[in-house]
Amino acid sequence: QVQIVESGGGLVQPGGSLSLSCTVSGSIFRFLVMGWYRQAPGKQRELVASRGLGQSIWYSEFAKSRFTISRDNAKNTVYLQMNSLKAEDTAVYFCNAEHSLSQASYWGQGTQVTISS
Repeated sequence: QVQIVESGGGLVQPGGSLSLSCTVSGSIFRFLVMGWYRQAPGKQRELVASRGLGQSIWYSEFAKSRFTISRDNAKNTVYLQMNSLKAEDTAVYFCNAEHSLSQASYWGQGTQVTISS
């Protein structure tokens, strides 16, 4: 059973930075396409960024130039560095893992990110 644990959320002022981490249990991390999603109150969950098995990276328009996704296969961990945060970045951020062969999808419990002065 794959378990996903996110950490790093919190309260930060506009213009600040946060770094989120997502660690996956087990030995299949190298087969997983990793993604960060977010869901603000009253809104649908949306993809923030994804990092494939190789060097493939995708960012949503709102994340480009401000957010950086990276992965460390040795640590079974994917990171999301968020800079120049805005109030509209406030949301619960979820980590997702999708197996590249079976397409099985796994979600973390989410971590709250609040941008407020």
